[in-house]
Amino acid sequence: MKLWAAKTAIFIDVYPHPPKPSNLPPGTIWREATHMTIEDAVWLPNVGYGVLSPEHDAYFRRNLEMLTKGDKTKPLVFFCLRNCWMSWNAARRALSYGYSHVDWYRDGSDGWQEAGGFVVDAHPLP
Repeated sequence: MKLWAAKTAIFIDVYPHPPKPSNLPPGTIWREATHMTIEDAVWLPNVGYGVLSPEHDAYFRRNLEMLTKGDKTKPLVFFCLRNCWMSWNAARRALSYGYSHVDWYRDGSDGWQEAGGFVVDAHPLP
């Protein structure tokens, strides 16, 4: 919580975002599921899978570049839900991209709430 309070790190939520099913009958109303994340965090969904598609890899790289303004020493904190390996995967991947100050918040957004932190409705970065 110290890094969050100091506003020195970028908190990145990698919780997956299910796509709208392509086989829905015409006229079916699709309601996006809500996702709550740590206040001031950025949601980059689907970048924590063990293997990324070329599209998700490009999405992850592009958004890390944008969020850090090209500074690969900018502190990054990856999380999902408690003990979510997707956030661990994303943290390892960021290290492989050359980012040097990478942390994994294993308690995730649920642990954050239990510790008294605020969560807000999340919207994925495009």
